[in-house]
Amino acid sequence: MEDAGLESNFRFSELPSNRKCSALTGSSRKIKDNAADWHNLLLRWERLNDHGFDVAQNIVNLRLRRSESQHLQLQADEALPPLEPAGISVATLQQDCDKLQEVYDKMVALVTKMERLVVSQHGISELEQFQFGVEGRKTPLFHSWNAKHFEDVSVFLLDSFQSELRLKGALLQDLAHTVTSDLHVVHLSCWLLQPFVPPQVRLMLEALLLETGHRPI
Repeated sequence: MEDAGLESNFRFSELPSNRKCSALTGSSRKIKDNAADWHNLLLRWERLNDHGFDVAQNIVNLRLRRSESQHLQLQADEALPPLEPAGISVATLQQDCDKLQEVYDKMVALVTKMERLVVSQHGISELEQFQFGVEGRKTPLFHSWNAKHFEDVSVFLLDSFQSELRLKGALLQDLAHTVTSDLHVVHLSCWLLQPFVPPQVRLMLEALLLETGHRPI
C-alpha cells in the first residue's frame, strides 16, 4: 500500500496579497477580520490534513510489513517466537504514531480557535440586534448579508470541523491496531477525503470572502 491512489479535493486558494486596507470600523471591521481568520484556519487545517495523511500512510505501510514479516516467520518455524522485522520495530511504529498525535493536537487547537470565532460572531449579532432591533440595520454591512447570516455560516463551518475532528480522533486510535489491508484503505480514505467536510464548506468560505471583500466580485 505504498500509494493509496487518493487525492483530496479539499483545497483553498490564498487570498490576494495586494489587498488594500479598508477604512471599515465597528461590526464590519470585526466581521472582515473574522473572515480572514476563517480562511487562514482552513488553510492550516488543509496542510495538517495532508501531512497527517502522509504520516498515517507510513503507519499503515509499517504495520502491514510488520504483520507480513511475522506471518512469514511463523510459517518458516512455528516453534520459534516471531522476531522483530528489520527496521520495523515497535519503537519505529510508535514514533510515527506520536507524529500523528501531534498533527491531531494541532487540529484540536485550530478547532478551539474556530469556536472563538463563532463566539465572536455571536457577540456581533447580539450587538447588531441591540443597536438596530430584531429586523437589523436597513443597509447591509457589506453587500447583502446581515450579522445573523455571518453567524450562521460560522456555525456551519465549526460544526463541520468539530465532526471531522471527532473522526480524526477515532482514526488515530484505530490506525496502528488494524491488521487488515481493506480496513487500512478505509482509514486512509476517511483521513484524506474528510467526509464531514463537504463541498459546501468551500462554497461557504468563498461566499464569506466574497461578501466581505476579500475576493473580488
